[in-house]
Amino acid sequence: MVYKPDEDSYLIAEFVKKYAKGKKVLDMGTGTGILAETALKSGAKEVLACDIDKEAVKEAEKKGIKAVSSDLFKNVKGKFDLIIFNPPYLPKDKREGKDTDTSGGKKGYELTLRFLKQAKKHLEEKGFILIVVSSLSKPEELYSRIKELGLKYKILGEKKMFFETIYAVKADKHL
Repeated sequence: MVYKPDEDSYLIAEFVKKYAKGKKVLDMGTGTGILAETALKSGAKEVLACDIDKEAVKEAEKKGIKAVSSDLFKNVKGKFDLIIFNPPYLPKDKREGKDTDTSGGKKGYELTLRFLKQAKKHLEEKGFILIVVSSLSKPEELYSRIKELGLKYKILGEKKMFFETIYAVKADKHL
């Protein structure tokens, strides 16, 4: 099942618009392709959409976006100026079925951490990452782990909702 855009997608899209121009962009976990499309419309010089879900890859390709099926970076080659990821970020909920799983792991940030470890190798020297983080997923623990990976982070924006706050976060080696 392809994840449909929601508040988190629209929040991070605002920063994709700001940063994508002239960049080689990777949209990890592209879903409907909203962030890849935003990057293209914002003047990215090249965009690759990636998703573990083959249906999402087909959807991106139908929109004229170069896409690859991959579990994170397994089938991704090259380096990028900007890597975008709106990951499943909620803590595991036993009530969710496999088809509706929005969890990023037991604490919520494990998938994001796995992504960040791999993403470092795919960043150009001055490249950076845009991710979404939830207040329900122990953000301070994630930020601490980001620092342990040798990255710096900055919260670019946030959206408060009735049960959580979501953050658009920029991470790179230099900030």
